[in-house]
Amino acid sequence: MADVTIRGAGIFGLSIAWTCAQRGAKVQVIDPFGPGAGSSGGLVGALAPHVPENWNAKKAFQFDSLIMAEEFWSQVEATGGVSPGYGRLGRLQPIADDRALDLAHRRSETAKALWQGKAVWQVKAVQDMGGWCPPSPTGFVIHDTLSARMHPRQACAALVAALQTHGVEIQAEGADKGRVVHATGVAGLQELSQAMGKTVGNGVKGQAALLRFDAGEVPQLFADALHFIPHANGTLAIGSTSEREFDAPDTTDKQLDDVLDRAIRILPLLHGAEVIERWAGVRPRSKSRAPMLGAHPLHPGQFIANGGFKIGFGMAPKVAHVMADLILESRDEIPEDFRPEKSL
Repeated sequence: MADVTIRGAGIFGLSIAWTCAQRGAKVQVIDPFGPGAGSSGGLVGALAPHVPENWNAKKAFQFDSLIMAEEFWSQVEATGGVSPGYGRLGRLQPIADDRALDLAHRRSETAKALWQGKAVWQVKAVQDMGGWCPPSPTGFVIHDTLSARMHPRQACAALVAALQTHGVEIQAEGADKGRVVHATGVAGLQELSQAMGKTVGNGVKGQAALLRFDAGEVPQLFADALHFIPHANGTLAIGSTSEREFDAPDTTDKQLDDVLDRAIRILPLLHGAEVIERWAGVRPRSKSRAPMLGAHPLHPGQFIANGGFKIGFGMAPKVAHVMADLILESRDEIPEDFRPEKSL
């Protein structure tokens, strides 16, 4: 008999299952499509923080999770023997004008307090950053040391391997046993919206590409609203779009061609790099834009973990921690902004 049933084998479901299993619970994970079949099976893997100002519970939660990530993923890899491709290598962002430059300097000061000395947000000259640096109109870039990268598919595979050491296999179907957590992504948000007769959340399509380009162990870049993620396996992910309206959820089109054109304009050294994969998927976005964690609005006595949207991988370690507290120990440390009623 299982103590915990996790419905959904995306990043939230697998991370919660792992943390519960670490604490000694017997866990089963059920997903008819298999692990990482939805948006968690993407390419980009940018674990990036919110700006260090106007601090709130969401930003603090994400900060804690990004700090937890290195130990979390190290334990996953050590247990299952599969690398998630994690690396806290920081991020570079060009600074557009003098106003943005002044703001970046002020944020470097607030980061000293808000980031507790565990990471820094700095303004640096482009000329001091070497060849792997986006062009910047001001000649300066933001360099933060909190951002990290991972390969989403490898991360899901690493969690599956770690769970297997605890006797947990991903099942296509099965009956609910013990405490039940619904981490079902876009389908779960659609179920809620239909039951409530109003929009509780929706899916936002993203398109991304994977290039055969080995940039080495360098920071990720964020320029012209694009993420450039150098993966440990010698590939480079670029993305992604954010499409509220779309016809096909899993096909790429001209919008991805435009992303690649912009990427090459930003970094001409990418010209001629082979595109080895084009990817499209739909990410779950709650109405409040924050993850939905806590008691499930439709299923009494059960739980929900949904709405990761663009920050699901970065939030996953802390989401897993607070949900395991709630499920196994009845301890509720979920911020008010993350509770499902905020999106109802």
